[in-house]
Amino acid sequence: MPDFTDSVWTRPARTRTGQPTLSREQIVRSAIELLDAEGATGLSMRRLGARLGSGATSLYWHVATKDDLLELAVDEVMGEVYVPEAGDAPWRVGISVMANGIRSMLLRHPWVIGLLGVRPTIGPNVLRMSNRTVALFSAAGFRGPDLSHASSLITAHVIGSATTEAAVASAVRRSGQPAADLRASLQPYMEKVAREHPEYDSWRQEDGVAEMRPDEVFAQSFEFGLERILDGLDLWLAAQREEDRKG
Repeated sequence: MPDFTDSVWTRPARTRTGQPTLSREQIVRSAIELLDAEGATGLSMRRLGARLGSGATSLYWHVATKDDLLELAVDEVMGEVYVPEAGDAPWRVGISVMANGIRSMLLRHPWVIGLLGVRPTIGPNVLRMSNRTVALFSAAGFRGPDLSHASSLITAHVIGSATTEAAVASAVRRSGQPAADLRASLQPYMEKVAREHPEYDSWRQEDGVAEMRPDEVFAQSFEFGLERILDGLDLWLAAQREEDRKG
């Protein structure tokens, strides 16, 4: 395992000789396709070389290690996330667009979730996102550590929601059954234990709960949580402005 600060982005470019038959962009894109299909454990330089019709040694011309390749792949998919510029939308709208974009990206590429925090996320796409995110929070009135705390709240909600949703989606795929059928198969057990958990069972019987579609619940829960976090940050900003006015 490499040192955390040993990043593909911080090392000087290697001296190379010869002419490669593949570009780094081709290698990274093919790696992402393999990661999407089989996850991080399914990626190896040998398998990627075979997929590209090239030996692993050809890959090393551009990428020193599998860890470097994963860093490149993470930054590449981060480039799929759109973050509005501060002057283009109110801060809440901009942050909501960013949060929904990250969630969608993580659900398309769930292997990214397990790599967050393993190596520095300091590639060009991530830094572009970070720059615009800081600008949005700054325009709202967040400063210094408080800006970092607000951003972390949003990020934690996005990653937490996507982690659970991706795990359930994976389990459903492995089962070969629709999510609604899996839920229905648990109904006899839930009825059996209902008397032991009356509050939970009472809630399950409320209007609308039984009709919740499994494929919609995650999206609705994510939006509910995001809006409540933004409500809380709005209230905090108003309180800070009031303190500044009085002080």
